[in-house]
Amino acid sequence: MTQSALPSTGTPWPELKARMLGYATGDVRWRDGKTAVYVFNAGPEVEQVQKEAYALFQSENGLGPAAFPSLKRMEAEVVGFGLALLHGPEGASGVITSGGTDSITMAMKAARDHARKARGVAGPLNIVIPRSAHPAFDKAAALMEIEVRRTPLKDYLADPDAMAAAADGATVMVVGSAPNFPYGLIDPIARLSALAVSRDLWLHVDACVGGYIAPFVRMNGTDIPPFDFELPGVRSMSADLHKYGYCAKGASTVFFRDKALQDFMTFDFKDWPGGRMVTPTLAGTRPGGAISAAWAVMNFLGVEGYRAKQGEVVRAREAIEAGVTAQGFAVLGRPQLGLVAFTREDVDILAVWAKLREKGWFTGITTEPKSLHLMLSPVHAQVAGAYLEDLAWAVDEVQGAAAPAQVEARYS
Repeated sequence: MTQSALPSTGTPWPELKARMLGYATGDVRWRDGKTAVYVFNAGPEVEQVQKEAYALFQSENGLGPAAFPSLKRMEAEVVGFGLALLHGPEGASGVITSGGTDSITMAMKAARDHARKARGVAGPLNIVIPRSAHPAFDKAAALMEIEVRRTPLKDYLADPDAMAAAADGATVMVVGSAPNFPYGLIDPIARLSALAVSRDLWLHVDACVGGYIAPFVRMNGTDIPPFDFELPGVRSMSADLHKYGYCAKGASTVFFRDKALQDFMTFDFKDWPGGRMVTPTLAGTRPGGAISAAWAVMNFLGVEGYRAKQGEVVRAREAIEAGVTAQGFAVLGRPQLGLVAFTREDVDILAVWAKLREKGWFTGITTEPKSLHLMLSPVHAQVAGAYLEDLAWAVDEVQGAAAPAQVEARYS
């Protein structure tokens, strides 16, 4: 990376703002619904609430609840909303974190310390996760020197039998996803819960994607299987506010079945000259804006607003599923929420993805099997038809470009 000298004198804000907007000219047009990854677009009204609520508390620090009881109160209310949605039992608890990786890391830290201190497990530790589980588990395991045992999938879902075979006395956590990221499918959490109860295993449900959409999709009439604290084996969960909660980045939540389990997560240190330091998450400083924006958006939408937004997401997914199926693609599994992956064996998926980029679309890719991957927002209900039209064009372009090469190969 090249070094840049800090300007010797300051630059007026209007000039800087214009320069920044100039930098953004090459960014994907997410407000137009052109991206189905990275951004969760619930519309301009929610965006305004995010920005204004964040700005109100952008200088406040959640590290100091005694100094900023406003943030402590807002965090408690947001955590309460999440626990109510996810069937948290009496005594359940949680905190706001900086994102899904933070939530997963802190849940793993709690499970590790629980294994060491409550169960007395010595020596090397491991976690058992399905192949579709998010790499955040591997990152956390690398930090804590925990072995990761990834097990094969069955119909794109976690296989509880394979996970049971991989778990042993040194297993500190088993994981299910609701849904998994590559395919948008909810793992058989009820069977994993039964396994956890029978073997006294710590089951974490990664609902980073689904935690704030699945309850409302269920309210709208879809038969969503049990996946949260209503299952007795679930000890912890992660759910991202800045995904389908439509809150400002970065904000997630990590929940525990009871406060005693959360206590294993908390960092509490006083053996230094600065006095006692207590932090509930990996970060020390905690941006007040992320907390205040989460509180504002959740109160702004309420159950009625979330049901409406998540209904738009499901309608967009159903329209795209029908459209891609008509074009000869196969949808992977039976998605029920906002993610969908689809493939065709007779076309170069990566080439199709690249052609869609020419039309301004920025979406995801799944590699096993190679497929197009969409993480949909409410805005996509308005542009699903345009996407399907451009997808058909992209396939025709790729097949047309491949035809001469195929003919040459046939007669060479």
